[in-house]
Amino acid sequence: MYLIHNHAKGPKNGGRSSTYGIWCATRSRCERQRDSRWKDYGGRGIKVCEQWMKFENFLADMGERPTSKSLDRYPNKDGNYEPGNCRWATRLDR
Repeated sequence: MYLIHNHAKGPKNGGRSSTYGIWCATRSRCERQRDSRWKDYGGRGIKVCEQWMKFENFLADMGERPTSKSLDRYPNKDGNYEPGNCRWATRLDR
């Protein structure tokens, strides 16, 4: 995976991209009960769609993270992380 998209390089190789970091954090809070945010996401039934289990698919759908933006579930803020319900947004967009 590391060689395919070049976003997940380790700290010795320039670090991972912010886009990859957001994808990892999103999956963690939806899938790992030990994640401190799980109760607000996975614990409420919010999931990452099957298509986005592969970073390459997430990247193809969402593109690179724009500077100063984060992943926002929109228009349904209680919906899943999936195409058609996510956008890159600032805190003012929410």
